[in-house]
Amino acid sequence: MRAGRWRRVASQAGRSIAVWGVSTVTMLLLAGLLPDFRLRSADGDSATDIAVTAAFGAGAFGLLSALVWPLLVRLLLLVPALVLGLLVFALNGALLLLALRLNPAERGAAAPETAVVVAAVMSAVASATGAALAVRDDDAYRRRLYRLADRRRRRLPPGPATPGTVFLQLDGVGHDVLVDAVGKGLMPTVARWLGGDGRDDGRPGTAATHRLTPWRTDWSSQTGASQLGILHGSTFDVPAFRWYEKDTQEVMVSNRPTSAAELQRRAVVRTGDGGLLTADGASRGNLFGGGADEQALVLSIATRRRSRENRSRAGYFAYFSDPANAVRTALSFVAEVGREIGQSTRARLRKQRPRVSRGGLYPFVRAFATVVERDVVVAAVMGDMLAGRTAVYADLVAYDEVAHHSGPFSRDAEQVLQRLDRAVALIEKVAEHAPRPYRVVVLSDHGQSPGETFRARYGLTLGDLVRAGCGLPVPRRARRTRSGAEARAAVRAALRIPVEEDGAEHRPARSEEPMVLASGNLGLVSFPDVPHRMSKEEIDARHPALLTTLANHPGIGFLLVRSEEHGGVVLGAYGAQIPVAELDDERPGPLAGFGPGAAEAVRRTHAFPHTADIMVNSFHDPADGEVLAFEEQIGSHGGLGGAQGKPFLLSPLTLSPPVDGPGPLVGAEQVHRVLRRWLRESNGPQVPVDDSRSGAPVDAPFTVPDPAVQDKTA
Repeated sequence: MRAGRWRRVASQAGRSIAVWGVSTVTMLLLAGLLPDFRLRSADGDSATDIAVTAAFGAGAFGLLSALVWPLLVRLLLLVPALVLGLLVFALNGALLLLALRLNPAERGAAAPETAVVVAAVMSAVASATGAALAVRDDDAYRRRLYRLADRRRRRLPPGPATPGTVFLQLDGVGHDVLVDAVGKGLMPTVARWLGGDGRDDGRPGTAATHRLTPWRTDWSSQTGASQLGILHGSTFDVPAFRWYEKDTQEVMVSNRPTSAAELQRRAVVRTGDGGLLTADGASRGNLFGGGADEQALVLSIATRRRSRENRSRAGYFAYFSDPANAVRTALSFVAEVGREIGQSTRARLRKQRPRVSRGGLYPFVRAFATVVERDVVVAAVMGDMLAGRTAVYADLVAYDEVAHHSGPFSRDAEQVLQRLDRAVALIEKVAEHAPRPYRVVVLSDHGQSPGETFRARYGLTLGDLVRAGCGLPVPRRARRTRSGAEARAAVRAALRIPVEEDGAEHRPARSEEPMVLASGNLGLVSFPDVPHRMSKEEIDARHPALLTTLANHPGIGFLLVRSEEHGGVVLGAYGAQIPVAELDDERPGPLAGFGPGAAEAVRRTHAFPHTADIMVNSFHDPADGEVLAFEEQIGSHGGLGGAQGKPFLLSPLTLSPPVDGPGPLVGAEQVHRVLRRWLRESNGPQVPVDDSRSGAPVDAPFTVPDPAVQDKTA
């Protein structure tokens, strides 16, 4: 045992000396290449003196990075998260200048801007060298994980550890997209879980460890509704991504921190429970907290007032305290910005269709979603697992952000799926070294449907069409409808940029004019000057041509309005009209072609208190699954039609099947009950929700069938 300990010490010392040597050589090379960086005095020095200066500078810089950097990051936690990432270069440059000044001979010197470059290169080289040497040492990575896990394991009570559960949400990845990616070999980890290895050579793969189950969203197929239902068990009165509430005269936006906090509060009141993660849980990168004590990058607590209780960026210290992590993420951020600029330029030169604008700040928003948010969230999940937490729920928004602007089946989106699969593989690897066993459940909150925008096809926006139907003047040039992707709100929260609080950008110039909001291919029309939800009869009396203009437009699929005669009606082209009470899959009326469950989804939304005066769903082509987004997105979600309403649930075979019987899994509330049941099977958090509210017998015992007859989709 003692010999093994000395071998480990010698191995670690050897790696440190090797990193020091490579850093010294790197500093010498940079001194020769950069005119404002020197390692000798003005009078000149011998090669030996220069080498000693480089060795001293590299060693001092390494020690300062290891000792001072964590303290700097802790002091800078109040700095906005994204700004902290960008300050990495300046802070590293300052440490390098300090290291050079510590040299008693005072030979080294560098201009401030040059010091930033030298420090970034040296940190990257040292990180790469250390990683390469660790790979050569088969046990280095495992020993590091064991050390971290042992800190928590010593505090756990004796006895067998019950399994923990990690719920990893791949935002916007639809069931069909996942199946397609597995078939193309883009996601080998997921392929192995499903009994393959990601190859297309016909050779048999490994035995399946997970089952793949599709589920169906409500009409509002977007993160705000789905994640609220999954984490808090209620999607009631969430008619869209954004909507106008007449009683408060406020525009609710799902990814606005104040709106997310209010939606979470309403869900807690309705269910009488704090959420899925109330006992020893962690929420990472989500819109809502789920009742977790540990939260990082959670929008519902990212308010403008700062306090220890509502800091949504508490997970940054664990990641940025390692300067190598910080530099690597910063460099990857810059590379991702360049990648997006190159890809968008190529798409523009090739005149690809459909296409939306990808300029302005979008490259930086994409880089935040695909690099910064991913790295920090994955690191936080790994820390939760090594700490032995019972339940962790994390959201990775990278695919959703890229698919909105590049398309759900684009090459750009496929590259993101490959990186997400590597993140899943890393979490699986960490689970092997955690102080308790973990089951990893991967799921999505919605899919995305492809198609060009309503504005691109017809030359006008939904707002323009509504104004025309009301007899109001229409702008000669259609204005773009701003995209409402989740990553933009995450960036604003990280930068602590105040968000719009009163919906002023959506309000009409005059109170009697209609307010038109877009949520993917779902549009909402409200009349703010009328305090109640207007009926069809009232709308016809006020604007006789409006409903006919909308219903007969080729880009509109159907409308939902309240009716004094029938309670509610669905309107379609050529005078088609069917009462909501008579809707079903056998008699869908204008909902024909929108798939099974559309009638029930519309009927449920009609009963919400804050449903808009007119609910507008775009055209949908069942042949190719395309819809027409009312926002500037060529991959959209938020309404009915196509793959946007078909997310997935990828669960270990050791857990009971999600669905007990032939019926489909419908709605995020039902997914919430499935996840609660799995936590109970692990003796995890007991969530005391009154299940009689939903009428679902979630406490009924489940018998796990033979794996051979599990879901055929696996």
